[in-house]
Amino acid sequence: MFKLSEIKELIKLIDGTSVHELEIENDGARLMIRKPGKTEVVNVQQGAPLVPTYTQVSPPIVEVQQTAPQNAGQAAPAPGAANSGYHQIVSPMVGTFYRASSPDKPPYVNVGERINEKSIVCILEAMKLMNELEAEVRGEIVEILVENGQLVEYGQPLFLVKPE
Repeated sequence: MFKLSEIKELIKLIDGTSVHELEIENDGARLMIRKPGKTEVVNVQQGAPLVPTYTQVSPPIVEVQQTAPQNAGQAAPAPGAANSGYHQIVSPMVGTFYRASSPDKPPYVNVGERINEKSIVCILEAMKLMNELEAEVRGEIVEILVENGQLVEYGQPLFLVKPE
């Protein structure tokens, strides 16, 4: 069963992204979060400029259902099960991802490099502030999931690390 704090955190995460629907099954419980779309109404009058008006957006719809386990004794595969052995380093904020401290400097990390918990892996720029992101895990960089200069969202995976 899902804890209320987990559901609240998932709602916050979904609300801050472009994801419109999320469905999770865990220990026989099913959680579905759906974000309603923003409805835009445009009033058009001959010779007058277009003036968009917006309707009130209702809060996300959350459904929790108890379901019978699919296969007794077998866990359902998690999303991204192909990368199940890897640790994801995710963005703690919305911002712009940079691999190096400046364009003329080498990247902090490359695929195949070993890192430790204090290794700086990238910079995230938010509101003209440069924030260094530490790995917080010991291992080897397996994949860099975003491009240099790309805008990233809160919770978006940035790196895959094979933990030691």
